[in-house]
Amino acid sequence: MSNPCPSEHWQITKNTCKERMPQTPPFAAMFDSSGYNRNLYQSKEDSCGGLYYHDNNLLSGSLEALIQHLVPNVDYYPDRTYIFTFLLSSRLFMHPYELMAKVCHLCIEQQRLSEPGLDKNRIRKIAPKILQLLTEWTETFPYDFRDERMMRNLKELAQRIASGDEMYRKNVQQLLQNLLRKLATVSQYEEVLAKINATSTDRLTVLKTKPQSIQRDIITVCNDPYALAQQLTHIELERLNYIGPEEFVQAFVQKDPLDNDKSCYGDRKKTRNLEAYVEWFNRLSYLVATEICMPVKKKHRARVIEYFIDVARECFNIGNFNSLMAIISGMNMSPVSRLKKTWAKVKTAKFDILEHQMDPSSNFYNYRTALRGAAQRSLTAHSNREKIVIPFFSLLIKDIYFLNEGCANRLPNGHINFEKFWELAKQVSEFMTWKQVECPFERDRKILQYLLTIPVFSDDALYLASYESESPENHIEKDRWKTLRSTLLGRV
Repeated sequence: MSNPCPSEHWQITKNTCKERMPQTPPFAAMFDSSGYNRNLYQSKEDSCGGLYYHDNNLLSGSLEALIQHLVPNVDYYPDRTYIFTFLLSSRLFMHPYELMAKVCHLCIEQQRLSEPGLDKNRIRKIAPKILQLLTEWTETFPYDFRDERMMRNLKELAQRIASGDEMYRKNVQQLLQNLLRKLATVSQYEEVLAKINATSTDRLTVLKTKPQSIQRDIITVCNDPYALAQQLTHIELERLNYIGPEEFVQAFVQKDPLDNDKSCYGDRKKTRNLEAYVEWFNRLSYLVATEICMPVKKKHRARVIEYFIDVARECFNIGNFNSLMAIISGMNMSPVSRLKKTWAKVKTAKFDILEHQMDPSSNFYNYRTALRGAAQRSLTAHSNREKIVIPFFSLLIKDIYFLNEGCANRLPNGHINFEKFWELAKQVSEFMTWKQVECPFERDRKILQYLLTIPVFSDDALYLASYESESPENHIEKDRWKTLRSTLLGRV
């Protein structure tokens, strides 16, 4: 990755101003062959001031100039890559509702939309562009509009546009309907997640009341590793789909050192989809460990391990790296890895290959190579099946975190370091293309229900089950076993 920190050339101003009309390619088309389309020099005739360019790349600018650059006028519409990058990163400097208020104010003032005898011709020239900007904002960052202040501003500006023409009235209605539908869908999804979390209690209570023989396990629910990998992919894609691009950036919101009045914004976060997705990864790891530690017989445990190795391999082939990593981390948990007699019965060659693929050394070099291959395949795909790319999510977050930490948001002259935000937007928009893939596999409700709601062991319960399966090997393990038996099972 090129260094996101500003080059020493940032002071060179580039006032090459050209006009360009609206163009809204799909997300994937925001990339050119070299990675990211930075063709932004088509600035407005009158407002190149305050923006610094080098080789036609926008490198920095004052916050005011960058906001001005977002606002369309009769002869100008901002490049889509700029819209995405600025809407994504601006929340590090101001609330989305404050930005929306400024954008509305600029649109109304510059186009004199508040004048009583409004010229319909003028509205016809500017309305499509303002509508287009509002459409991009509501479609890409819908969760911003869970804030009533955002909604108020949106409706006010939309009303002014709609007052001029019946056609725009319909477009405005459509825009608002689509937005409300999206917000209703995310609310339903959150309710479902809350219900799922409430039902999946700790499995120990089940163990105490049910004899081992009638315990359901994953293989009785789904004996085909490929089918399980498909259902895992369903869960992954559904949860990915609900993560808003801004959720990556909101994790970094801190006090802006140049603004003494504003402390860290507590009310900025409108969703928890990113956290819910990380929780799913942890749940899957614990589910794998639970399924392995539960069976009484050694050969059953070995069979479950081999089953999960096959599931992990199918996940790899599908391009579902997140489930693959969760399965591997479940198998590497201490209560599982200490079951030496069980592992002795397992053919581990396939597992070794998978572990090699996900080996963390050299900053996950092998995994990153595989991910690039999957991303390449996705770009030229003829079917949804080939489009699937589900990244190892914790690593994606870590990459974005380090990119953010490694570079200042502002330059010494107080300008916004836009070069950094190009890089940030490039990483996040790649994720955006992956999360929009529709799952091509048929849903199996029975398997999904099991994966999402079956109780799993806690850390202590996993250790206890592991010691019950293969006796403790030393004094430390023996003492721990005794303690766990008395605390968890009430047995001495």
